[in-house]
Amino acid sequence: MSAIDARPAPTTLRTATGGEATRWVAAHCRQIPWLAAFTVLTTVAGAALQVLPLLLLGRVVDGVVAGDSRSVLVTVGVLMGAAALLGAAATAASTYLIGRLGADLLARLREGAVRAVLGMPSARIEQVGRGDVLSRVGDDVAVMSKGIRTAVPTVFSAGVLVVIATVGMFGLDWRLGLAGAAALPAYALALRWYLPRSAPLYRKQRVAQADRAQALISGLNGIDTVRAYRLEDAVREQVTRESWRVRNLGIEVFRFFGRFVGRENRAEFIGLVLILVVGYFLLEADAASLGEVSAAPLMFHRLFTPLGAIMFTFDEAQKSGASLTRLVGVLGEPAEDRLVGDESVAPAATAPYPVTVEGLTFSYPDTEEPVLREVNLSIPAGGSLALVGATGAGKSTLAALIAGIGTPQAGSVRIGSHDLAELDEAGARALVSILTQETHVFSGPLADDLRLAAPEASDARLLEALRVVGADGWVELLPDGLNTMVGEGGERLDGTKVAHIALARLELGRSPVVVLDESTAEAGSEGAAELDRAVLAACAGRTALFVAHRLTQAMAADRIAVLDAGRVVEEGTHADLVAMGGQYARLWRAWREGS
Repeated sequence: MSAIDARPAPTTLRTATGGEATRWVAAHCRQIPWLAAFTVLTTVAGAALQVLPLLLLGRVVDGVVAGDSRSVLVTVGVLMGAAALLGAAATAASTYLIGRLGADLLARLREGAVRAVLGMPSARIEQVGRGDVLSRVGDDVAVMSKGIRTAVPTVFSAGVLVVIATVGMFGLDWRLGLAGAAALPAYALALRWYLPRSAPLYRKQRVAQADRAQALISGLNGIDTVRAYRLEDAVREQVTRESWRVRNLGIEVFRFFGRFVGRENRAEFIGLVLILVVGYFLLEADAASLGEVSAAPLMFHRLFTPLGAIMFTFDEAQKSGASLTRLVGVLGEPAEDRLVGDESVAPAATAPYPVTVEGLTFSYPDTEEPVLREVNLSIPAGGSLALVGATGAGKSTLAALIAGIGTPQAGSVRIGSHDLAELDEAGARALVSILTQETHVFSGPLADDLRLAAPEASDARLLEALRVVGADGWVELLPDGLNTMVGEGGERLDGTKVAHIALARLELGRSPVVVLDESTAEAGSEGAAELDRAVLAACAGRTALFVAHRLTQAMAADRIAVLDAGRVVEEGTHADLVAMGGQYARLWRAWREGS
């Protein structure tokens, strides 16, 4: 369906809960136990060694007050220096291991998410829109990658240091420990206020970014249709509206985080004041030594620093957490049960199959009006049918259903004796190949691009397929022939050549039924006649359904069906429909006058 067809806003892929994401991380950490264990051990050791010099500093103060010998003080000083050096080494090792562990988990998550997307039914991808899919395997992975490099190591190591420093304060004096720990409820209240409000806000921001991506992709993919119907302003307004939504959410997130920082500063003030007051009264009552009272504010400062680091990096950590739940949610999406090689579905190599559509009714989720209403069509084995109609008539939806993408609410699509609703996606692909205008050339040798449709094909078979669609001439002129690099970073191919590659893949696939949904629309008018001949050559001997972008394509089909508001309103040959003087005749006159 073109970018401006009337269809509901797509739903989104599943988002996991925080508990599900945590369980996923824990399960994968158990798969790499040595790396996880060493990460925890080095982090705890680094935190303990950072706190030890502060405890020893209190011992130095008490030693000076008590008049201890210089050798004792020197020994304590050496221990402080050694602890600082060892702590720095352990902290560096911890940072490296946390990054290594995070990178390993991210790689597993990214691979799992991509595998899940590739395993989804095509109808699900159509339903949610490519913007949401791409934002998860693209933007969310990038957010998590940044978080693993910055926020995650900081939050994890700082959290361990907070625990060790708190224990150290209690080791000085339990009353000083209580005074410092009294700040923790204030920190906890700040987090309790922040977390429930920020997580939905970050998820909303990620959804807005996905919607913006979808608007951009839809507008760019349908740019020719947009221009033809003078809808540039409407598309621009949609993209602008989604961009402002992302911008406003970004400002809201920043303001919200600023309020959080203010609550964090309040907690720091409470803790420091309590320690100083309690320390003063303990000294007055001779209930604690000067060294203990002197070390306590420094210990709290050691606590204060990692807590501040946690607070200031929690913004990035929250973004990473939101992206984690979105990626783990993709893993929970139902996958198509692929029965590749099911011999009950595999077609005979030379026999075309008839296509029968009976009472087909289809609605997109969350809409009341169906896109297709009781459609009845038939294409005899080896025959061809062209679909024409205004934008939004349901042509692409019908083509997708005949190709096995999606399930109708009523009616059926049969390929030969097979009801597509009873087949998995692999079974449907064995019977029907679909080619749309969204053709992609992958980066790599041209031969590899062609072998996507026939992995075992020889070079001679590839050249034969190119000859059939009329592409052998320009392929022979490539510097390395079939081994020429194409796609990103390779040989530049115009729209006609890209369409030739797509048609050659179609010819290599040799499914008994082919569906072409405006597959050569992006090639422009220069190669239109050439591509029309290539389409007929690729479809020779097979049952074919065309969604016609040009009425010259419709003329080449055996029969033509005119769709209007989801119904077949006219059907017949080109000559019959022109003679009827109905909708097709009006389209034909407008097309001829425009040409």
